[in-house]
Amino acid sequence: MIDVDGLTKYYGTIAAIDNVSFHVGKGEIMGFLGPNGAGKSTTMRVLTGFAPASKGTAEVDGFEVHEEPIEVKRRVGYLPENVPLYEEMVVRAFLSYVAEVKGIGRSKRRAEVDRVMERCGLTAMANRIIGHLSKGYRQRVGLAQALVGSPPVLVLDEPTVGLDPRQIVEIRHMIRELGREHTVLLSTHILPEVSMVCDRVIIINQGRIAAEDTMENLTRDGSRTLEEVFMEVVAKDEAFVDASAAGE
Repeated sequence: MIDVDGLTKYYGTIAAIDNVSFHVGKGEIMGFLGPNGAGKSTTMRVLTGFAPASKGTAEVDGFEVHEEPIEVKRRVGYLPENVPLYEEMVVRAFLSYVAEVKGIGRSKRRAEVDRVMERCGLTAMANRIIGHLSKGYRQRVGLAQALVGSPPVLVLDEPTVGLDPRQIVEIRHMIRELGREHTVLLSTHILPEVSMVCDRVIIINQGRIAAEDTMENLTRDGSRTLEEVFMEVVAKDEAFVDASAAGE
């Protein structure tokens, strides 16, 4: 469902991502990990058509992001780290607006809004002003807008950031359920979350893929924690980069 080959993105002379390649199969939940500034959000912005790549290709459900951006956007539900909400609107009106923008006909719009509100536990909040909701419920509204139209691919960037422990558990459970119906690319700093939710993991560092494997292989069937794996992979990658820069 997601095929990335040699993806590179420059900001001036700085490569935010450099020759990134990976594949996410249908129905997989892929964890996308890396330190701050590693290139996670840049990769997601390229995949969703919010930023053009400098080099390389990215396909979603068989459509190339640069060549067919509208078709890609129809197939992707995107939740960025900072959820884009119109806080003066009520929940139902906002989701109805999103459905209209996504091209859902008037006759089907109300049923679709009801569906995503129920899916995200928002039915009781339908007539509440978004700006008056808690952080957890605003995050649910963000997930609901990503689900409008039932896109086959979900790209979720830090979906539990800033939530309290109970809200994190609720969103985590929701993501597991969504993985039964959608392909999910999940970026998060909460490593236990990845262990509990994801089928495979990509670790990106300094704009390059440093490791990619199943959870079982990375953790050696539970003999290591994902935190230990992450720290080891990042340290090795940075040592390699330093040695290469020094000409060793």
